[in-house]
Amino acid sequence: MQTFVPSGKNLEQSRKWYVINAEGKTVGRLATEAARILMGKNKPTYTPYIDVGDHVVIINAEKVVFTGNKWKEKIYRRHTGYPGGLKEISAEKQLQKHPERILESAIAGMLPKTKMGRRMVKKLKVYKGDTHPHKAQQPEPMDV
Repeated sequence: MQTFVPSGKNLEQSRKWYVINAEGKTVGRLATEAARILMGKNKPTYTPYIDVGDHVVIINAEKVVFTGNKWKEKIYRRHTGYPGGLKEISAEKQLQKHPERILESAIAGMLPKTKMGRRMVKKLKVYKGDTHPHKAQQPEPMDV
């Protein structure tokens, strides 16, 4: 028996595309599954120091669900870069303005905080409607 270690070459050709419908799904549970696919932990060839993950397309981002009082109590913060530039927005308002950012921030927070983690985030595509421009990649529907 021999141990297989991926070399890191030609990984982009072997990456699959998955599409996930977020309608009625809880944010955290959906984010963990998407993060696992982006890291490649769903594959037997997973290697921690090589990005072997696949691409993930999430549709219907505006139809996600939070449990409890998170719609009113959860706060998203960002900084403009100027003094006194801390901006806060509740999850409820974030859903109305930019529903994609709810899932993007949840998934990005579950990925490594390294150069490789930043490359993994680029393989995530989130859309608020039920259409997406990635039909040519023939994404496989995935049930979470």
